[in-house]
Amino acid sequence: MALSAAPGCRAGERGPRWRRPWKLLALGLLSASSVLAAAPGAGAMSREEKRRLGNQVLEMFDHAYSNYMEHAYPADELMPLTCRGRVRGQEPSRGDVDDALGKFSLTLIDTLDTLVVLNKTKEFEEAVKKVIKDVNLDNDIVVSVFETNIRVLGGLLGGHSVAIMLKEKGEYMQWYNGELLHMAKELGYKLLPAFNTTSGLPYPRVNLKFGVRHPEARTGTESDTCTACAGTLILEFAALSRFTGTSIFEEYARKALDFIWEKRQRSSNLVGVTINIHTGDWVRKDSGVGAGIDSYYEYLLKAYVLLGDDSFLERFNTHYDAIMRYISQPPLLLDVHIHKPMLNARTWMDSLLAFFPGLQVLKGDIRPAIETHEMLYQVIKKHNFLPEAFTTDFRVHWAQHPLRPEFAESTYFLYKATGDPYYLEVGKTLIENLNKYARVPCGFAAMKDVRTGSHEDRMDSFFLAEMFKYLYLLFADKEDMIFDIEDYIFTTEAHLLPLWLSTTNQTISKKNTSTEYTELDDSNFDWTCPNTQILFPNDPMFAQSIREPLKNVVDKSCPRGISRAEESLGSGPKPPLRARDFMASNPEHLEILKKMGVSLIHLKDGRVQLVQHAVQAASSLDAEDGLRFMQEMIELSSQQQKEQQLPPRAVQIVSHPFFGRVVLTAGPAQFGMDLSKHKAGTRGFVATIKPYNGCSEITNPEAVKEKIALMQRGQCMFAEKARNIQKAGAIGGIVIDDNEGSSSDTAPLFQMAGDGKNTDDITIPMLFLFNKEGNIILDAIREYEAVEVLLSDKAKDRDLEMENMDQKSSENDSHKPNSEEAPSESQDAEAVSEEPEGGGESSGVGDPDPLSPGSTDSATVPMADEDPHASGPTEGSAPEPACSPGDSQPQEQNTQTEANSKAHWDGKVQPMESILADWNEDIEAFEMMEKDEL
Repeated sequence: MALSAAPGCRAGERGPRWRRPWKLLALGLLSASSVLAAAPGAGAMSREEKRRLGNQVLEMFDHAYSNYMEHAYPADELMPLTCRGRVRGQEPSRGDVDDALGKFSLTLIDTLDTLVVLNKTKEFEEAVKKVIKDVNLDNDIVVSVFETNIRVLGGLLGGHSVAIMLKEKGEYMQWYNGELLHMAKELGYKLLPAFNTTSGLPYPRVNLKFGVRHPEARTGTESDTCTACAGTLILEFAALSRFTGTSIFEEYARKALDFIWEKRQRSSNLVGVTINIHTGDWVRKDSGVGAGIDSYYEYLLKAYVLLGDDSFLERFNTHYDAIMRYISQPPLLLDVHIHKPMLNARTWMDSLLAFFPGLQVLKGDIRPAIETHEMLYQVIKKHNFLPEAFTTDFRVHWAQHPLRPEFAESTYFLYKATGDPYYLEVGKTLIENLNKYARVPCGFAAMKDVRTGSHEDRMDSFFLAEMFKYLYLLFADKEDMIFDIEDYIFTTEAHLLPLWLSTTNQTISKKNTSTEYTELDDSNFDWTCPNTQILFPNDPMFAQSIREPLKNVVDKSCPRGISRAEESLGSGPKPPLRARDFMASNPEHLEILKKMGVSLIHLKDGRVQLVQHAVQAASSLDAEDGLRFMQEMIELSSQQQKEQQLPPRAVQIVSHPFFGRVVLTAGPAQFGMDLSKHKAGTRGFVATIKPYNGCSEITNPEAVKEKIALMQRGQCMFAEKARNIQKAGAIGGIVIDDNEGSSSDTAPLFQMAGDGKNTDDITIPMLFLFNKEGNIILDAIREYEAVEVLLSDKAKDRDLEMENMDQKSSENDSHKPNSEEAPSESQDAEAVSEEPEGGGESSGVGDPDPLSPGSTDSATVPMADEDPHASGPTEGSAPEPACSPGDSQPQEQNTQTEANSKAHWDGKVQPMESILADWNEDIEAFEMMEKDEL
């Protein structure tokens, strides 16, 4: 059955201004009866299987939501490894990430309309009452304007939208009188001071109590903001104006959008990542569809859908034409320079671009959406999750994954547009990976490193706001919903805004007559009213035929992104020389360097040094090419240096009651067994040595023999500790930092260096844990005595057989506690080297335990006699084939904390017995998962 065009609109024409514009684009997209018939042989998923997976999503949501309410509320977010709330000012600062936290119960507000989508109306009613009663929006705290808008303002408006819908139905929310809308309006006024700029672009941050310019505001000095930060306001602000009849919110958001549009690069029609809020100058001139720009494009198209203003569609189509001309290199989406869009600005992609295939579905451009989505899925199948960033040859660039929902969002849209059951299988994979790798006793933990499987003590609010919403809708049939999802549009945070707002309180002039638009070919509007007779030209195998060539793109091919210049110039003028292609022995390359004003100097040690003098270039354009070449060469040199470093390792607790679900990221050693070459790893029970520092002969060898020795950092070289425990019969060693409270949350990864001598005599594996992660093992020993761990290059599948046996044994032994699991603090623990007692800095060949960092920002690698604390952020990676996962994981973090927290925000710290008890309720769910091979 073909997809039908929106009523009153012919394919290839612009949608009319009517009460429900673009029903197809209302993000419900299509009812189940109107989707494309499944391709023959595609293996359509049965209704029973869809129902089972939908129920699985509900159980997962309950696990995450109930743990937040029990262990974290009223804190903004749940810390799922330590089973407590994250309260700003009481935890080490994570930098800009913490700007989303405002002590306003962020996760609960962000989750409100999810409860209704998942048919949890009673829980929704209770949650609304809690928000009304408990949430204070007048806190003296600096927050991100962007995050507060999409998560809190959007959450309140989404909650209000579904609340009035339920009230109208007559069963629930009969007491509701617009309280959430009143809170939204209060918050809207608190955000308005951020717009006090000459350009109309908002400051990136605002103090909820004091605004921006107030002496006590502690903000207002910033000069730059990201394009998405300023351009992702129109849906929430316009909805607030339409709901309340107060036009000022929509006016401010429109002014910001108008300014960005006017400042676009006119020849390329692209926008940069960062803009000066006072002058409008582009600060970062690279352009893409990922972080920093993403939702700006999304909101232009959705503003047209929600508000019916043609100017937003015209702007979107202008930008989209530029994106497909310059940035899209199917299946890749690579950043380019806005002034020279034929040149790629970088050789990696970030995970936020995973939303773009979904936006292309709304646009109606299905082929590139399928291509990019399939490429992303292949990356996920390789790493279990989508890394925060990955290179054009699909190696890991940034290894974190904070459980982002963008890929699930695009999967949902592609399924609703194509009806292809393949996308149901993709959703099933997402569910399995979340349960297998991210689920912990107190919720779901973000991945600190997708290569090792280690966790981060973090569960962002968007995980509940978006992930479960899209996954449930993917498997839900129309009769499973208590309302028509097609009556609403999703914001970038997946909050629901009703389409009837398009005809309500229209106090703004729709057409900005002062704005100039690029004359566009009619083809720019071909897809505004999608119809499957166009999208799938009489071929039910269309989507599969697009995906098929990409099935092995990650594992077997390593395509290098070809710049548009290379593609388009053909036999014409040659494109500028790229750093990755340069060969010092190539006379033609040397001539090009000379033309660009770049001199090549051969040093005595055999190295080559490049120096550019712009005045010596043949022309200003050649000088610009030379500058770009030098920048690329610096980046390439840095990347090559990083790839010489060792990646992080994993310490996995495999004994009762953990069974491998607790994974701690450990720093590697530059000596001893190479765990990457011993895939089975080293498994054994742990034992604390005497003396604890391991700097002399071990006095309890009987306790250490055939075990993994635990020791404290300090007082001697790492290699000396390793030799002492190896002599005592240990099969491995774990060094625990002696710096109280140190954690991978706030420090970069290091490696344990040798002692400057030959260390071939050390044959056992040695790993390093920070104090916070090490204490998890020490606490487990105090609680259970016998603790078994696995030292490996990455986490292995948990011991399902032993877990099931333990659960059965627990059920038959009433006087013993139920089989339970402890949380992990498995963040990306720094690898560190030893230092003298007292922690003072040292340098020189004879210094004890010099630190060897995972990477530096220069082209040289610190040796064993360098300053043990002079290290940069973690970006290390082992040399590897072009198609294997590498890494580059910057983690710059600030350890300052905010003070003056109120007493009722104190974290809820629990003893291990209480934490483990929380797992009892999950045992039944886990058993069910095992039956389903989850």
